[in-house]
Amino acid sequence: MKLEHDISIVHTTHPFVIARGGASEHRLIRVRIIGDDGVEGWGEAAPNRFYGETADTALGALARLAPIVEDCDAWLIEDVEAEMNRALRFNGSVKSAISAALHDLAGKRLGVPVYKLWGLNPANAPLSSFTIAIAASDDELRQRIEQASAYPVLKVKLGTDHDEHIIRTVRDAAPNKVLRVDANAAWTPKRALRMIDVLVECGVEYVEQPLAPHDIDGLRFVRERSILPVIADESCVVATDIPRLVGAVDGINLKLSKCGGLREALKMIATARSHGMLVMAGCMIETSLGITAAAHLAPLLDYADFDGAALLSDDPYLGATIDEGTISIPTAPGLGVTRR
Repeated sequence: MKLEHDISIVHTTHPFVIARGGASEHRLIRVRIIGDDGVEGWGEAAPNRFYGETADTALGALARLAPIVEDCDAWLIEDVEAEMNRALRFNGSVKSAISAALHDLAGKRLGVPVYKLWGLNPANAPLSSFTIAIAASDDELRQRIEQASAYPVLKVKLGTDHDEHIIRTVRDAAPNKVLRVDANAAWTPKRALRMIDVLVECGVEYVEQPLAPHDIDGLRFVRERSILPVIADESCVVATDIPRLVGAVDGINLKLSKCGGLREALKMIATARSHGMLVMAGCMIETSLGITAAAHLAPLLDYADFDGAALLSDDPYLGATIDEGTISIPTAPGLGVTRR
């Protein structure tokens, strides 16, 4: 086995701004695992500073994990993920890239797409939302809504001092669309309850991560008083985080770059389901390589937010798509991703 990587610098069509800030340029890392038979598996790391990662730290983590990967039995993916977690506690995006590459390799060797390895039906995938990030002006906000006209579900980023104005503007411009809201941990419990009243009035479907990640008691306080479902994102990184969230939220949002691998993502889904919780999967700003790895999980989800590649102006890959919100998963072996 051989582990190689390269860096992609990609750009969003518009600055992608959330409550914690934003940027237009993103450095992503493609991981290639090359078997002795010449078959290659690909995966992508999308480092995020909120989880303690940058492209530079990701490269350092890859160097630490290379001996594990190059000496492993590529069929024993569960063992490889466990060994990586023992070697490095965090670095979720790098571990998820390696996990995706191993699944890609397995699927290619067997001649089947990854979703078939899991016995899943792509027709059961939910619609994906398309994100409306925080805009600099009303005109820019309305322009973005118009550009997202093909998508029936919009995910609106809040966490400003004018959130009520934003959501009312979006609802006015998109009266018939399903709206979801992500506050990215920006509210206090009292502000969350005030905003939820507004969100209900605007016909919003659910609210994601209204409070700081550590404020589990606050989430429980809000959930007990909220008409809307509350979904945990930053509060839920891996499967072992889920039991403490029972009763505090209605569901979880998993991301491969947070949890560190497809095997861990499957564990999160099973754990959440065992507690009767809703399951959503989201993404960072990623190319179609990263999005496609997550898309193979789509039939197991209630909600999906797989627009990371659709937000790019220069995606270098072809893979899963979310045209008009419909998640289309490649049927080629492995992940089914190719270079443009």
